[in-house]
Amino acid sequence: MRAIVLSTALTFSTALSLVLTACGPSSAVTDARTAQADEPQTPARGAPVRQDAANKADAVPAFPEQTRAPESKSNVALKVETIADGIDHPWGSAVLPGDGSLLVASKTGKLWRIVPGKAKTEVTGVPKVDTRSQGGLHDVSLGPDFMTMRTVYLSFAETRDGGKTSTSLARGKLSADNSKLEGVQIIFRQEPAWESTGHFGSNLEWDSAGNLYLTVGDRQVPESRVLAQDINTHLGKVLRLTADGKAAEGNPFAGRTDAKPEVWSYGHRNVQGAAIHPGTGKLWTIEHGPRGGDEINIPEAGKNYGWPVICYCIDYPGNPIGEGITAKEGMEQPVYYFDPVIAPGDMIFYTGNLFPWKGDILASGLKTRDIVRLKLDGDKVIGEERVLTDQGRIRDIVQAPDGALYVLVDDAGKVLRVTPAA
Repeated sequence: MRAIVLSTALTFSTALSLVLTACGPSSAVTDARTAQADEPQTPARGAPVRQDAANKADAVPAFPEQTRAPESKSNVALKVETIADGIDHPWGSAVLPGDGSLLVASKTGKLWRIVPGKAKTEVTGVPKVDTRSQGGLHDVSLGPDFMTMRTVYLSFAETRDGGKTSTSLARGKLSADNSKLEGVQIIFRQEPAWESTGHFGSNLEWDSAGNLYLTVGDRQVPESRVLAQDINTHLGKVLRLTADGKAAEGNPFAGRTDAKPEVWSYGHRNVQGAAIHPGTGKLWTIEHGPRGGDEINIPEAGKNYGWPVICYCIDYPGNPIGEGITAKEGMEQPVYYFDPVIAPGDMIFYTGNLFPWKGDILASGLKTRDIVRLKLDGDKVIGEERVLTDQGRIRDIVQAPDGALYVLVDDAGKVLRVTPAA
């Protein structure tokens, strides 16, 4: 998935980070801009990726290249191999150490072990999953203790009392022969459960301290999405948990009676993709908007990311979301947004050497049916490219130990291994 393009080293500039993660420019940034006012301005570096007109035509980005960054072609010829097929809506994946085989979760509630190009076997012992609509078995992640304890974590949609559902988290031990999960327990349940079968979120990422970020969607319906602003619920949140599913130490709302202690950040719509930045160790997320408003954020402790009060989007029928505003004091701006949407499944930071994309974001596009590559300078997106455009709805991407990419294709029910053609 890469070719012969210069690999720009990431420069993690504090000033840029302040600009991108704050709701508005700080006084220090304002002073810096004033001091540079007489300096020549950098001209636009090219046209953006060809795409349809924006849904929210009146939206004005908060800063340059917050959306539609210049197209950055790497001209990489790709070699694409199918290493497994016949998987009904694959969703999440994890590479097992040692033999490089994969665990692949499917929407239908099945967990598969795939030895690339050789075997596909079902792993039994998965908890019961509600597969209706957007439900299913979602992400799979190896615990920090996997090398000694073989612990595996699963996020999924669970049926609860009264016909309600929740995003839930389970863990179990993968047997020595990789055939089954043993001692599976549900260690966290989103509260409140809701009578909805949509917007479960459900991505899993570990930080360097061994804490687990779990993303939980707003549960889709108008009555629940407003609760993304309510810190006394788990809806529309990024949660930070211990390996036992409890609130992690140092969470921003710990000790408050009006907040859930697991909440890390709030005001999210439906985060299905996330990754830990390899240089800074910070969590980055990518979330679904409705018509427009797919967002990339760097969620910080206790901060509000705006949904459904602010959004670079409109609702599905064409009406505004709330007051139709894109900014408000006390609410964070996205690092980057898409309008029209890509419908992001997951994202990674590429860290291998096979492709000249080291440090770039690779995001899976369900609607655009491609991988969206975002070139970064620090915390700022400076280029965009669409690759692997001929395989179907890309749901998930994971990097293999040798730098190759394993790619899950939702509608085709297959797993691909992608390498440079030359």
